[in-house]
Amino acid sequence: MPENQPNICMEKNLSVVITGGSGFIGKHLTSFLLDAGYKVSHLSRNSNTSGKVRVFSWDPAKREIDSKVFEGTDIIIHLAGTNIGEKRWTGKRKEEIIESRVDSAIFLHNAVVENRIPLKAFISASATGIYGSLTSSKIFNENDPPATDFLGSVCRQWEEAADLFNNSGIRTVKIRTGVVLEKNDSALAKLMMPGKFGFLIQAGRGLQYMPWIHINDLCGIYLKAIEDIQIKGAYNAVAPQQITHSDFMKTLARVMKIWKVVIPIPAFIIRTVLGEMSDVILKGSRVSSEKILNSGYTFLYVTLEKALCNIIG
Repeated sequence: MPENQPNICMEKNLSVVITGGSGFIGKHLTSFLLDAGYKVSHLSRNSNTSGKVRVFSWDPAKREIDSKVFEGTDIIIHLAGTNIGEKRWTGKRKEEIIESRVDSAIFLHNAVVENRIPLKAFISASATGIYGSLTSSKIFNENDPPATDFLGSVCRQWEEAADLFNNSGIRTVKIRTGVVLEKNDSALAKLMMPGKFGFLIQAGRGLQYMPWIHINDLCGIYLKAIEDIQIKGAYNAVAPQQITHSDFMKTLARVMKIWKVVIPIPAFIIRTVLGEMSDVILKGSRVSSEKILNSGYTFLYVTLEKALCNIIG
C-alpha cells in the first residue's frame, strides 16, 4: 500500500457466516468477532442456536443448505475442511480432505449466485502447505507457484474454488495459515503432552522449519481481512520469526521449564507410523510474513518465546 494512501475500512456490525465454526480455529474466531461487535452465524450439519450464535444447516455433499443463512449476510468465512492430521492419507482419506474444502466452496459459490446474495467479501482458509512439503533455504512468499505434491495440490484447488467468488466480483481473501499455537486443541497441545513426564519429542533431525502463528494473531488477520477492503488475494498468516523445529522444541522446553532432554525420534519411525502424512511433520520451509506486515497488520506475538509464554503462562 502506498504510504499516503488512506486505509479504507468497512463499517462495523456486519453479519458474518462461518463454515467450520465449531472447529478449533472457528471457535476462537467466533468469540473474537463477537467481542469485536459482529453478528456471527455458523453453517453446520446440525441447526440450532448456541448463545449469541445462530446455526443454520447445510450438507455440501447432498447439496443442501438453509437459504435463510444468507438473509442479511455480509461476509462468509470458509473454514470447513477435514483435519489433515487426524488419519493416515489413504486414497479415500485424500479424497475427503480435498472434497471437504473444494466441493464445499464450489457449492457455497453456487448458492450465493443462485440466491443473488450481495456479499461484501468471501474469506477462505488456506495453508502454507501450498508451497509444498520440503525443507529448503528459500523463503516462500505469495507470488511463488503452488507445489505439485499432495498438500500443494490440495491448497491450489482450495484457492481456485475460493477464486470463483473473485470471478463473480466479490472481494476474496485467502489466508495461508501456518502452525496455529493454542494450548488446548492445537498441534502445540500435542507437542506439549510428553512434558508431563519431563521430556519433549523432536521429529527427526529438527532441521525443518515450522511457520507458526499465535491464535490471537490469526484471528486478528481475519478481522483485518473483514474490515480492510484493500485486503485481496492470498496472504501468509505466519509470524515474522522463522524457526526450525529443533529450536521450536528447545524454546518450548525452556518455557515449560523442562530441564530434561528433548528426545529426537528418527524419521524412519515416524514414516512407518504415519506414512505420507509424515511429510507434514518432517519437512518445512521458511514462509514470509512481509505482505501482511506491509498491509498494516501489527503482530501481537512476533517471537515464539513471547507467544508460548502467553499461551502456557
